[in-house]
Amino acid sequence: MSIEYSVDETSVSLISACADQTRTLGQIIGNLAQPGMIITLTGELGSGKTCLVQGVAKGLDVRDTRDVVSPSYTLVNHYPGRLPLYHIDLYRITADDLDDIGLDEILAGDGVVAIEWAERLPPDFWGQHLVTVRIECSAVDDRHIQIAGYGRYQDMARQIILNLSD
Repeated sequence: MSIEYSVDETSVSLISACADQTRTLGQIIGNLAQPGMIITLTGELGSGKTCLVQGVAKGLDVRDTRDVVSPSYTLVNHYPGRLPLYHIDLYRITADDLDDIGLDEILAGDGVVAIEWAERLPPDFWGQHLVTVRIECSAVDDRHIQIAGYGRYQDMARQIILNLSD
């Protein structure tokens, strides 16, 4: 697989030409995941956020990644794997709903948390240790994906590139 990329100290920019490449990138992130990892995902509707999370699930050894779907209406989907995966969608949620879904407890746990529409909450809500993923549609199938690691994940960009080479 060939994904175009550029990298600096804490971030990597990639061009994914198809859904399978986006899933492969997600799988690399899932393979690298550590307990308590928070992955914030931003991008327009249909940009590939859920597709990337399907790859994360595969990297976490979730049994059947075909069942990984957007939690737009359920708000939180939980998938058991090597580490539990919590897939959260904030598109339809208000700040008042955060207590109802138990977001604080989920974020404080040892699972991997992938949050779509993370921009709906202030950036300081997530803390210092997280991975941010921004996906933009740049052509019919192409996606421009920017991934940055912060705190204990600041080496994520380099690790992704090393794993892309394998």
